[in-house]
Amino acid sequence: MSLAHHRLPSFVALALLGGASVALLQGCEEITDVCDISCPAEGIAEGNASLSGVAEVDAFFGAVVDLSAAAGSISGSLRAELDAIALSVGLEPGAAAADIQAAVSARIEATVSGGLSIEAAPPRCEASVDVAIAAAAECDAEIDPGSASVACSGACEVEGGVEASCDASAELVCTGTAPSFNCEGSCEGSCELSGNASCEGTCRGSCDGTCSVLDAQGNCAGECMGNCEGTCELSAGGECNGMCTGSCTYRPGEAGCQADASARCEASANASVQCEGRCEGSVEPPQVKAECEATVEAKADASVECQPPALEITWQWSAELEGDAMAQAEFKAWLQGFEGHLSAMLAARAKAELVGDAVANLSSAGVAALEAAGETIAQGDVVAAFKLTRCALPELETAAGLLTDAGTELQAEVSAAFELFGAVGL
Repeated sequence: MSLAHHRLPSFVALALLGGASVALLQGCEEITDVCDISCPAEGIAEGNASLSGVAEVDAFFGAVVDLSAAAGSISGSLRAELDAIALSVGLEPGAAAADIQAAVSARIEATVSGGLSIEAAPPRCEASVDVAIAAAAECDAEIDPGSASVACSGACEVEGGVEASCDASAELVCTGTAPSFNCEGSCEGSCELSGNASCEGTCRGSCDGTCSVLDAQGNCAGECMGNCEGTCELSAGGECNGMCTGSCTYRPGEAGCQADASARCEASANASVQCEGRCEGSVEPPQVKAECEATVEAKADASVECQPPALEITWQWSAELEGDAMAQAEFKAWLQGFEGHLSAMLAARAKAELVGDAVANLSSAGVAALEAAGETIAQGDVVAAFKLTRCALPELETAAGLLTDAGTELQAEVSAAFELFGAVGL
């Protein structure tokens, strides 16, 4: 971590200040009920961030704890999905990524012709506005959590229904049943086609071109390279050339959302929207002092939750499996589980990108916090001086180690996921 390369001058300065404070500490042993100069029994390795009593320093340690936990959770989720896939192709849990990739590729090549075609909607990631505000107030005493606001450079959820509205810097986007089932946006779910029409998902009915999968009755049940007549299933979302009986995401303009629709305000390009709910995109916390910026952003990123995206998988049976209903059924059953694991991994990878960036940005924030805390020492706060030099300073090395270990483990699992994605053309 870059922390190791930037901390020496600050450490020296703090050590000198700490040495100077020893004389001031003399006499505290006789009045320990007034001067609390003991260090906590547990440190940051045990999840304790309250080490110094100085807001910006303890907030930094808290961000390290939160990020380490988030990175560990993502790594564990990715490994669990990889292990589940390994078991499904006859391998043991903990199998190497290359072995999983080879086994999955062999399973697919033995069943289909030309591999799988996978369309994935982007994972939907949302950050907690409440976490961002609480983190800002925890680090910067000048922030009032009751009046602080957060900007979102993406989309912010708002109260849905006909009363939903956005300010001039954002556009209202609704998700729910489309007016008169006419989806002028992206339909996710069933689209009842009116006559022959193109289908961007799975065609259920007749196809006037080539269909990648046929059901037992000879009807199309896959990708239609031509026009489809019947129902088009758009699990990853897409244009509906008919009636959308699934969920439609549309922009209503001045008409507003349907009464049962959820709503969000989507910021225009290079703009942001004030947000009180969950932010889908990048959170811009309240403006805080410089030594708190990385800490607050790290805690906000650690709070992000990414939803597994919908996938649309199509294929063409191999010549060996044409007409073999049992083998086809076995592959479909395996593919259903594989699809779920793949979707969960895509969501975990999306959060991993945010957390990985936050780990890199946070690595030098501890030094900035300790440098800023020098003002507290200069003001003659004897107890704070002792705790900063004797309790907090030694923990900086542990914090750097936690961030390094978390980042290394996360990178290893993300790399393994990328190998698997490559096996299926993602």
